[in-house]
Amino acid sequence: MNKANKIENKIELLAPAGSLEKLKYAIEYGADAVYAGVPSISMRARVNNFSEKDLAEAAEYAHKKGKKIFVTVNIYAHNFHLPAIEKHLKFLSKIKIDGVIISDPGIITLVKKYLPKVDIHLSTQANTTNWQAAEFWHKAGIKRIILAREVILKDIQEIHRKVPQLELEYFVHGAMCMSYSGRCILSKWMSNQSANEGGCTQPCRWAYKKVKSSESRVQSLNVAEVQSGVEMELEEDSHGTYFFNSQDLNLIKHLVELRKAGVTAFKIEGRTKSAYYVANTTRAYRKVLDAIEARKSSAEIKKVQKWAENELNKLSNRGYTEGFLLGNEPGHNFSGNLSNDEFQFVGEVLRNNQGELTVKVHNALQKVDKIEIVTPNENMPAKILSLCDENKKEVVSAHGGHSSLYYVKMNKKNIEPLSLIRKITV
Repeated sequence: MNKANKIENKIELLAPAGSLEKLKYAIEYGADAVYAGVPSISMRARVNNFSEKDLAEAAEYAHKKGKKIFVTVNIYAHNFHLPAIEKHLKFLSKIKIDGVIISDPGIITLVKKYLPKVDIHLSTQANTTNWQAAEFWHKAGIKRIILAREVILKDIQEIHRKVPQLELEYFVHGAMCMSYSGRCILSKWMSNQSANEGGCTQPCRWAYKKVKSSESRVQSLNVAEVQSGVEMELEEDSHGTYFFNSQDLNLIKHLVELRKAGVTAFKIEGRTKSAYYVANTTRAYRKVLDAIEARKSSAEIKKVQKWAENELNKLSNRGYTEGFLLGNEPGHNFSGNLSNDEFQFVGEVLRNNQGELTVKVHNALQKVDKIEIVTPNENMPAKILSLCDENKKEVVSAHGGHSSLYYVKMNKKNIEPLSLIRKITV
């Protein structure tokens, strides 16, 4: 056995749950734990349908499946937030959860009061980047720290060596902030929605144009950072220029190194992403982590990594970067374009009634489309035999954006609920 692959403790794969539905996909596709929270106090005020009732159901579902659920209460609170937070913590004390994710010291004090037996995880919003800070938080009662994305590999190693009793969690996949681990002022400044209260409108993703005269169209522009004089070239097309748009984080090749450095929980970003993103990303990381935990050889792990890389490339993304992990500057997407022209997520399988699938359609699906069924264990090429609307009337195509369901028959009979449908577009 390769000593580099020796694993002492089980790795935890932590997946996002932006809704009860997405939570189920995360768990079925391989997550050991999920994280979720209600709007306004969980850093996801937008595109978040979770209610307290949903959280209670989510906790029950997760534990029935033998998984964990961590609840996010990780905004930086103002005084007017505190009564609602206290009320929410009292609610959480009535349901079984495995931990709370916090960034604000004041909220940590409240959690100790209302949830004295629940583990406290320190959010990446707290920007822990050194072992002294890690030790401080550990002495303050924090069981796990979600390290800032800016922490490089050798610093992770030192933090683990200096504070070995502390659990370390690290983001391995998803969107990257162009600010200091999310402490961004652009959204508040430009749209009056605070990123630090969960309402980020992502102005770092917007297109920007040079204000110019009518003399001629600007093709490119050199912009210099004032103090250092470092220049970068901005290219502009008809859509404008993207100043801050980071590529997406992808550390599928570095899980062994992270584990050796002391990371025991690998986190996927994406509570606002689709069920397809949650399922496919979770499955990809699950396969690689399973190979690591099974003490496979380096060659065998690399083979699984190659498969996982291919699957992650089938997701819409801004291009991938290794972030700060290896001490480099993260990649930037100045064009604003998304990668992946070959596959498109088109639907979720809700039920299978003797071969007739009830499908929630997300993007246009036609009977003639070449499709794959994505399951927790495999990708199955399939052919559509019939496509009917909610009245069981046969149609040529189905479309998303509404609540109506479709009924589909395929040449595969054993397609389970929570399977996903994607079409091959090339």
